[in-house]
Amino acid sequence: MKKMFLIIMTCTMAISYADVPDMSKSVVMIQIVKQGYDYTTPWKQNSTNGGVGTGFIIAGNKILTNAHNISDSRYIIVKKENIAKKYPAFVEFVGHDCDLAILKISDESFFIQTIPLSIGDLPQVHSVVSTFGFPMGGQHISVTEGVVSRIQTDIYVHSGADSHLVVQTDAAINPGNSGGPVMQNNKVIGVAFQGLRQADNIGYMIPTTVIKHFLADINDGRYDSFGSLGISLFAGLHSDSYKDYLKLPKDTEGILVTSVMLNSSAENVLQKEDVITKVDDYAIDNDGMIAIYGTKHFLSEAIEQKQIGEKSSITFWRAGELKTAELTVQLNRPVLEYARLYDNPPGYVCFAGLTFISASRNFLETWGEEWLMDIPHTLRYLFSNSQQLNEDPLLKEYVILSEILPDEINAYAGDFANKPIESINDVPIRSLDDLKKAFENKDAEFYILKFMNSERPLPIEAKKAHQRNDSILKKYNVPTWAFTGEKI
Repeated sequence: MKKMFLIIMTCTMAISYADVPDMSKSVVMIQIVKQGYDYTTPWKQNSTNGGVGTGFIIAGNKILTNAHNISDSRYIIVKKENIAKKYPAFVEFVGHDCDLAILKISDESFFIQTIPLSIGDLPQVHSVVSTFGFPMGGQHISVTEGVVSRIQTDIYVHSGADSHLVVQTDAAINPGNSGGPVMQNNKVIGVAFQGLRQADNIGYMIPTTVIKHFLADINDGRYDSFGSLGISLFAGLHSDSYKDYLKLPKDTEGILVTSVMLNSSAENVLQKEDVITKVDDYAIDNDGMIAIYGTKHFLSEAIEQKQIGEKSSITFWRAGELKTAELTVQLNRPVLEYARLYDNPPGYVCFAGLTFISASRNFLETWGEEWLMDIPHTLRYLFSNSQQLNEDPLLKEYVILSEILPDEINAYAGDFANKPIESINDVPIRSLDDLKKAFENKDAEFYILKFMNSERPLPIEAKKAHQRNDSILKKYNVPTWAFTGEKI
């Protein structure tokens, strides 16, 4: 059954406020005005909406909170408990992949009589933790208690694609608590961030392993993200027959490489059907698990300890031979980004009424809650198999004909809607910039557009298209014919 998460959280079993430190000097309310982007009509923005979240003060006069609290924000104010004054804030760093963000406040008077919180270690399972925040729009800090029930790797709902360690508690779900500190022994041991919809009293916090990685990452003045090795894995060694096929010793434990991402760290090192048995000093079992933090977690946790650019040693079997190699931890993001995008307007090219955008999860989710089932077959196939389909190391993004603004110049183009474009006049289209340059070439008599999974091309008369373009843009209130995704 598919798990449905809600990215808001608090804990149950309220405890006496007198039993905990005065968190009014450390925990703050965050009020946000947001405005996202319309990925169907990419030159437009959605309507604004407001929200409330929680944050807390850490060393250096910084406020730590969730990325989902401040994503697509247009205005942020921060407020302390029992103090009426509201302070404008801005996002200094954001990690959408790990759902963490740092806010800064220009007015240093905000931090008078505040106390920064210290970051602790992973809590023990079955231990009691206290959560602080402003759930359900309350004006006073809520102090509640819960028990740690599990620590595991799971999806972070904000991006919808990135997996990191999470700490599960018997937590209820209340809006406004996101970004609040989860405390034990007067130290932060997590940040409240999401809950499970199908079950009562199950919530999750971001553990300090992820928090410390994020804080160490931004020390150089920028956020680089969590890295990977760029491989897909399969726990196939439970089968003795598979071990024989791979020429492995009988007592070998490890995990099978099923594919290596193009342009990834591992591209020239690992191959399909290699069996990884060790990463750094961690032995890998047949489930792909390693012993770390006093228990078992997936081997990715060894990579998550490292920053981008650091090295990792890999021990693996290939065709009956044991090998070792050193790999660099890199971003290794797919060409078709599975994660949701935030904060920056989508790029597009709108020429002759044909609107092209970069393929993204944001665009696919415009089909609604059941988007994965409702999107056209071509897009579903592309989303599920983009890494295997891509054999072009220069490809930067898949470009989709997303919408047709009807006009006499494009009256016959409907069959090509929602298809990825491959080339114009046999020149590969590897990005929106390539598409823009192709249409800027006025020497061609026709633009011959070829699409994925279509034997029939789409011809556009170049001279007539340029003659019609300005009137089409004006008719449909499109501000400019090409915006290729510069950041704001």
